This record gives sequence, structure tokens and C-alpha cells, in this order.
Amino acid sequence: MMKPDFYRQPAGWTGRIDGTDEELLRWHQRVTPVNLLTGSLPSLKPHQQGVAFLGFASDEGVRRNKGRVGAAEGPAALRTASSNFPVHFDSELILADVGDVICKDNLLEEAQQTLSDTVLTIRKAGYLPVLLGGGHEITYGHAHGIYQHLLARKRGEKLGLLNFDAHFDLRMKGEEGSTSGTGFWQLAQDCKLEGLPFYYLALGIQANSNTQQLFRIAGDLDAQYVDADAFHLQDKALLHAAIGQFLRDVDHVYLTIDLDVFSAAFAPGVSATAYNGIRPDGLFLECYRNILQSGKLAGIDIAELNPSLDVDNRTAKLGAALLFEMISNLHYH
Repeated sequence: MMKPDFYRQPAGWTGRIDGTDEELLRWHQRVTPVNLLTGSLPSLKPHQQGVAFLGFASDEGVRRNKGRVGAAEGPAALRTASSNFPVHFDSELILADVGDVICKDNLLEEAQQTLSDTVLTIRKAGYLPVLLGGGHEITYGHAHGIYQHLLARKRGEKLGLLNFDAHFDLRMKGEEGSTSGTGFWQLAQDCKLEGLPFYYLALGIQANSNTQQLFRIAGDLDAQYVDADAFHLQDKALLHAAIGQFLRDVDHVYLTIDLDVFSAAFAPGVSATAYNGIRPDGLFLECYRNILQSGKLAGIDIAELNPSLDVDNRTAKLGAALLFEMISNLHYH
């Protein structure tokens, strides 16, 4: 059940208005706020699609992971950067904003449970959860909610976890509890308890950002990864083969994009910058579009935007551009 103390109702999106004709509309004119404590998402007609934006205003996991805090302000910055996008999607598509899950009093585990419950509500309503982070502790709550939805359907569906990231985020949980770096390890433990297969593919991994232990844990869990060199060296064959096989092996995909996977020139406003990160165009865009167009997307989030460290809103605009690309190529389960 959602915890009201950890939920913030949505505010209206605002932006430029050129008119009300369909060809003049911008995103903020199409987004409908929905307070999940007092109402529900609009019912979808047969074959109609809906997207539910949900913020995760937390950087407690980053703090525990000894990173630079500030990502709790990421959801607001992503909304602002997306508001004025022109509408280039089907008039039947419903865009809803269901507000934010907040991390109150540093109680991250409770916030993650509220996030999971909210994602479950969104999935039950037939909507695609599009989450706005927030630190990468968003992963555990988001993916856990999708797993709960699939388990409740009892169809034996396989969920794949796909992560664009410089880091594995496979740290074992210690005394500090959940962090921004433990999400996929926690999900692996949950899969083991539930008797579920653990399908995980990380793209953009940096050797200088992951200890030998993390590479060993990845091997022990049969996690798959492609390092950042494949993007730098334009190894299309390797990347497309890895993604293609992964998509064939699963029924649904949870996709998370940690903005620190990108070069600091494009993404300065993140908890941990990568001078040698990947470019957000070219080969990355090909891979991203292939995933979006697979028809297997069950949830997506943008993580680690830290507005307090951003330059000219560069990182917020990059995160927003990824959202625009997602809406333009929307195919989901």
C-alpha cells in the first residue's frame, strides 16, 4: 500500500502556449495530473496507450554511497526541460503525471517500497511507468514493482533488466542498507528467493569505475555487460548482437539510464561524472531506439540527474531528450 507521507501529489506542467490546435500543442498541454491518493489513472480504451510520469525525489542512496547529493531535485528539472516539447505523437496517447515519491527523514527503504507500490498501481492500470530520478536507488523500487505485477499475473513471464551505466550497481548491501549502488544486487537476491531467473545486461561499463569484486559478482550472477569501449570504437556488431540476444531471451524489459554513462561534456550534472563516458548520439541512439521499438518495454527511468551540478541545464536537457525519443518510439507491454 502506498504510504501518504512518502507521496507528493502532482503539480501542473507549465510552458509556452502557441494555440490549442493539435499541430500547435506542446507536452505541458497534454499532461494530465493525477493524484493517486484521491483518484485513479484514466481508463484506457482497447489498443490505447498511456504513459504515467512518476518522480523519485531521493538522493539518500547517493549519500549512503558517498556520492554528491542533489539528485532529489532531478524530477522537477526533467519536467521543466520537457514541458515545451512539441507534440509529435498520436492524439490517442494519454500522458499523465502522478507526482513524486519522496524520501522522508532519510528512510530510503520505505521510500523504495512506496515507489514499488506506485509502479504496481501504474502497471495494473495498463500504463507505462516513466520514472524521473533521483539517484540510482530508483532501480530497486521501480523494477521491484514490475516484478510484483508480473508475479501477480502468474504467466511465467521473464523480465530483463537493462542498464546504460558506467557502473554495475551490484554492490552487496551492507550496514548502511540500500544505496544507489546496490539495486541490481538486491534484485538478484529477490530473484533467488522467488525462484526467478536473473536477466541483467549493463551497457557502457567502465573498468576504472568498478572493482574486481564487482566484476566477480557480475560473473557469479551470470550478468552480461558490454564495456564503454564498444561505443567508443563503434563496435556495432557486438552491441547489436548483445542487445538482440538479450531481448530475445526475455518477455519484458525494465530499462534504466544512468546519466553518468555519458561523457561529462554532455552530462556534467550527475553524481559522478565520466570524462570518458559515451556520446549520447550515433551508436547509443541506434541501441536505444532498438530497445524502445522492441515492444517489450515495461518501465523506463532516467537516473542521477543532479541539477545543482549542471551547466546550462545541459544534463537536464539530455535527460529530457531521452524522454522525447522514448515517447516518439513508444512500443510497450
